[in-house]
Amino acid sequence: MNRTTLSLIAGATALAAVTGFASLNAPAASGDNTAKAATQQPVERTSLLCPQPSTSEIAETAYTSYTPVTQGAADSGKAELQAAAVESADSASGKKTGKKTVKPALKPAEPGKPATGDGSGAEPPALVGTAEGKFAPGWTVQETTAVAAGTGRGLLGTNCTAPDTEFWFPGVSTATGRTDYVHLTNPDDSAAVVDVGLYGKDGTLKSTVGEGITVQPHASEPILLSTLASGQQTDLTVHVTVRSGRVGAAVQALDDKIGGDWLAAATDPAGSLVMPGIPKDATAVRLVAFAPGDQDADLKVRLASPSGLITPAGNETLHVKAGMTAAADLGDVTRGEAGSLVLTSTGTSAPVVAALQVVRGKGSKQEMAFIPATSPVGARATVADNSSKGTTLALSAPGQSAQVKVTASAGSEGGTAVTKTYTIKGGTTQDVDAPVPAGLKGTYALTVEPVSGGPVYASRTLASAQEGVPGFTIQTLPDDRGTVAVPEADQDLSVLLKK
Repeated sequence: MNRTTLSLIAGATALAAVTGFASLNAPAASGDNTAKAATQQPVERTSLLCPQPSTSEIAETAYTSYTPVTQGAADSGKAELQAAAVESADSASGKKTGKKTVKPALKPAEPGKPATGDGSGAEPPALVGTAEGKFAPGWTVQETTAVAAGTGRGLLGTNCTAPDTEFWFPGVSTATGRTDYVHLTNPDDSAAVVDVGLYGKDGTLKSTVGEGITVQPHASEPILLSTLASGQQTDLTVHVTVRSGRVGAAVQALDDKIGGDWLAAATDPAGSLVMPGIPKDATAVRLVAFAPGDQDADLKVRLASPSGLITPAGNETLHVKAGMTAAADLGDVTRGEAGSLVLTSTGTSAPVVAALQVVRGKGSKQEMAFIPATSPVGARATVADNSSKGTTLALSAPGQSAQVKVTASAGSEGGTAVTKTYTIKGGTTQDVDAPVPAGLKGTYALTVEPVSGGPVYASRTLASAQEGVPGFTIQTLPDDRGTVAVPEADQDLSVLLKK
């Protein structure tokens, strides 16, 4: 085959490698070899993986699924979340237990309306989800768990993740009082082989236990991080890499005193990072960063407040040595106002990964959550499981001013969608008065779409107080990857393939 044929096949293969799949159709032959510009088309298939929510007998978990209505999407399709078929080896006999089959946790009925499911009960499993056709573009699933007491008590939430081959988690810990797990879920028909590396303040934590971990097909493995290396460290970075196959990964951080939450993967290493939506009543904020390259990173630390970019007194910069994890206590950095942390590498512009641990409350009434560095909203981003009370939407434009459209979907049990438009000044963060569906019944989704201006970063905070504890969880809103670029060609592909 000639170079043109190989390029076209490579393009189609690349489309099949992403989370959502788009078909590549051959246009009519025109006799012209030139290629047209790529067009954005809705994805046709999406996979999402939800980690096991909790092992607590008093935990209550809800799942909320939502797909925005997408122009050009297929007329039909389906979506469902199914329990992972967990197989575990018996430690004494070496024999495997049988698969556990459970009916789907939920099956959405239509795009534009949230669907809910219950994951409560003893030992709820991890979930493997697939959406096809009209349900695929922008499909999002929120897993929210309330734990009334015990280690990690409070409100825990995470967006179910797409499978991938690499994940970064700055902000984990093996210190006294912390119990952190990395959950690995395999959606495919063959086993995945995964390496889990740990990096502390002095560099790599030497261990062979985290190498070559096998995750069985359609199964999930929670790995207790303290078993991967000796000693206790407060600030660590986890690097998950997949040798073969692909997995979904998320870290569950549980603390004896300040509750627990899920730490989602941070965005890829970069010289500039944004962590949006620090609650205005945060009582303690801790920044954790890691430099994965061979150069040290000097980071300029700024807060995008409602009035503009400011430099936190006493925390103007953070030096991160190559291959090491660094941390800084920022205290109550927001001082009663909405804020987003903005990091910028100076000098060498060495790439870093970063996340924030955020605490609300005081004394025995504290609760924690995490904000990983995230990518911009991009074309569109959606977050599910919102209520008329307890939802805060934070929008940040760290560079140029931006105009943003926010749509509240219909409710899961009734209500009419509502849309509002907001202007976010450059260098600021705003906790906006998010729209609520008219006549809302049940839960609803928020979809954010930039209209004009510079990049926008966003996060959503869910808050629910329990016996005086200010339970909360924060989810960032990166681009939903609901479309893919599909190249157009003037020449019939079948003609090329015959050459």
